[in-house]
Parts: sequence; structure tokens; C-alpha cells
Amino acid sequence: MYRVNLVKIITLLLLTVTISVNAQHEASKSAQVEKSHSEEGGDFKAEIHKDIRHHVKDAYEFVFFSNSKTGTHYGFSLPVILIDNGLHVFMASKFNQGESLVHIGGAYYKLYHSKIYKTDASGEIHYNEKHFVSNEKPLDLSITKGVVSIFIVGVLLFLIFTSLAKSYVKNGAIPKGIGRFFEPIVLYVRDEIAIPNIGEEHYKKYMSYLLTIFFFIWFSNLLGLTPFGINITGNIAVTFVLALFTFVITQFSGNKNYWKHIFWMPGVPTPMKIILAPIELLGVFIKPFALMIRLYANMSAGHIVIYSLLGLMFIFHSIIGSSFSFILAFLISILELLVAILQAYIFTILSALYFGFAVEEHAEEH
Repeated sequence: MYRVNLVKIITLLLLTVTISVNAQHEASKSAQVEKSHSEEGGDFKAEIHKDIRHHVKDAYEFVFFSNSKTGTHYGFSLPVILIDNGLHVFMASKFNQGESLVHIGGAYYKLYHSKIYKTDASGEIHYNEKHFVSNEKPLDLSITKGVVSIFIVGVLLFLIFTSLAKSYVKNGAIPKGIGRFFEPIVLYVRDEIAIPNIGEEHYKKYMSYLLTIFFFIWFSNLLGLTPFGINITGNIAVTFVLALFTFVITQFSGNKNYWKHIFWMPGVPTPMKIILAPIELLGVFIKPFALMIRLYANMSAGHIVIYSLLGLMFIFHSIIGSSFSFILAFLISILELLVAILQAYIFTILSALYFGFAVEEHAEEH
């Protein structure tokens, strides 16, 4: 049962996150797009700062190596899918790292600060009075770096746990191979997270989701520690979708006691009920919001710290300073391995706790 539900949840996660990543890629961080960005190229520290922001954001290509002096980048581009008076599909390499315009379907498109805008033949970017880009943007459903990474994690989850399920069937509930490593973790999620927080009676129907969310976040965090500049859980669209799943499941799982304790808390004087009701209702939305921000902020901060320490190696221009920065970056990277699984654990246990609140049976207060 867990295997079938796991596949369904992974599929739903992938589809929802794919759409949300592209939506966030279009809408987020517009406040950071100002005219002054075009003047940072001559300042080495500003260039490092720009590279750090580039690595923690989503992109239309994977860049493994680059030469800032020649402007040469080594990697591969991804498909760009735009809906603007029709469907337009082409490779991101046509943008030439934002240096070239793409003329397709009678319109011109330009890649500017990791976003695609419509322009005229001159490729000029316009700003409003608040120094935000005012150019029109097409509907962007591109396969970005974040989307590819999410599918990689999804495939890994599917292969690993399908293999684990098959080994249970073939070997009399005894896992073989890599399943021996993951079985204790699965049992830990069941015995130490699901059962204590949800209860023996209700925990089984949430196990598939809790296992999926735990391993998805953990694998995504680990993938973000590779040198490929992948930052899945540092994308607020991804954490938003994950928190949204927890929120929806919690609300649809809520029994009458759950809603009674929100809108008309038993055993409390009527004047206090009127005061507490809006506070409790606000808490319903604050909980998933806290889930979203906690995961996003912690993972983004870790990436920024590591990249900043690596950038200091090129600023110090000395063996002592550069070596010290490298050692610090290495130690922080080791710490991030712990943070990767810790954030997965926190998100999972809080989700289980919210589910437990929703299904808990309360004795009537008198």
C-alpha cells in the first residue's frame, strides 16, 4: 500500500512543484532588478556577489565551469517553453547568457537577470518609476535547472523504494542491498515521528506522505551540496508547495473536535471564545507559513555562507587567508550534511504533529 501511495504522491509533488517553480521564477525577486546591476561588472567583489546570487537562484542552464574574463561558460542549456500568442519552444543557448535576443513568433525575447522579457528589435529593457522592469513577460513553462533537479530526486525516490518494496516481497520481509540502509530510517519515521504524534489508530494513512516528504527534502538538500549549483529547497516556490500539501491534508483531515477547538473552544468562557477564535484561525495559516519559511531560509542561508567563504579565497590574495576560508567552507559543508537531514526531520515531525492535532479525539469539557 505504501509503495502505490508513494508513487502517486511523488507524481503529484513533481507536477505541482514544476508549475510552481516556473511561476516563482517569473514573479519572485523583482525588487532586486534595478539599473545599477549593469554597472557591477568592473568591481570584483560585486562580481562575486553576483555569482553567489546566480548560484542560489534557478536558471535555464547548468553551468559547471566559467571564465569571467572571456565570458565562456561550460555546461548545457535547457528547453525554454513560452506561451505568447502560441507555443514557442527553443533551447536557452539561443540567449547566449543574456547577450543575444531571440526572435520567434514575430516577437523578441531577452534573458535579463534570470527572467525572460519581451522587447523590441533593440532589446531595450524599460523601467518604471520604482526602478522595476516594466517589459511584458510571456507565460514561462520552461524546464529550468530546478525542475530537472526535482525530477532527478523523484526518479531516485521511485527507484530506491520500488527496489526496497520488491526486496521485501522476494526475501520474506528482509531488505537486501541499499534497502538495508533505508529500512531503519523508514522504521524511525514510523515509530518515532508518525505514531507518537498522530496515534496508533490514524498514523497509517499518513505514512506514505510523511515518508515522501522526508526523503524528498533530504535528497533535495543533499543534491544542493553538490558543485552543480542546485538549490531546490532554497527556492521558496518549492517550500511553498510542500507546506501547501501539509496544510491541505491537515484541513481535510480535521474532525469536528479540531474545528470546534478553533472556532468555539470548549471549556472557555464565551467572551474568551470570541477573542481566541480569530487567533486560532490565524494560527491555521501561520503554521504552514512557518514550515515554508523555515526550510527556505535555512537552506538558502547555508548555500550563501558556503559560497561567500569560497569567494573570500579570491579576495584575500594570501595563502593564510585563502586557506582559512577554504577550511571554514569545508567545515560548514560538513555541517550542512547534518542540516540537510535535520530540516527534513523538522518538516516531517511538524507535519505529523499538525495531522495529530487534526485527528485527535478530545473528551468533552464541562
